[in-house]
Amino acid sequence: MDCKVKWIDGGMSFLAETGSGHAVLMDGPPDAGGRNLAPRPMEMLLAGTGGCTAFDVVHILKKGRHAITGCEVSLRAERAETDPKVFTRIHFHFTVSGRRLKPETVARAIELSKEKYCSASIMLGQTAAITHDFEIVDGEIPLRDDRAQGS
Repeated sequence: MDCKVKWIDGGMSFLAETGSGHAVLMDGPPDAGGRNLAPRPMEMLLAGTGGCTAFDVVHILKKGRHAITGCEVSLRAERAETDPKVFTRIHFHFTVSGRRLKPETVARAIELSKEKYCSASIMLGQTAAITHDFEIVDGEIPLRDDRAQGS
C-alpha cells in the first residue's frame, strides 16, 4: 500500500494521494495556521477506522446472507491532553438495518471486526480503550442530510 502526502498551500493544507489513485485534502485549524478547508489528519484517522469496521460488518452480514439494508457507525473519541495526543478512548455505536436481523448475529459481526478483521481499530486499540454498542432498525435506515439541520 502506498500513499503520498504533499504540503500544498503554504498554510497547513496537505493533499494525500493514495496508491489506488484517489486524493483527499486535509487541513489544520486556523489557530495552527490552517484555513479549516478540510478534515484534520486525526479526524481522517478516526473516519478511516469507522469505514474499516463498517466495511467488515456489512461484508460479514452479506456473506452470511443476512438481509442487511444499511449500516452506520458513529464514533466518539477522546485524546490525551499532552503530546503525542493519541486516542485514549473510542466508542463505536452501530446502527444496522435490515429485515429480521438477530442481535446475536449483528453482535458477532461487530466482534469479528473488532477482534480479527479491522486493522485500523486493532492498531488504535494499542493506545485507546475501545467500546462498542449497536442497535438494529427493522427495514432501512432513512437517508438524512445533517447539514440541513445545522449539524
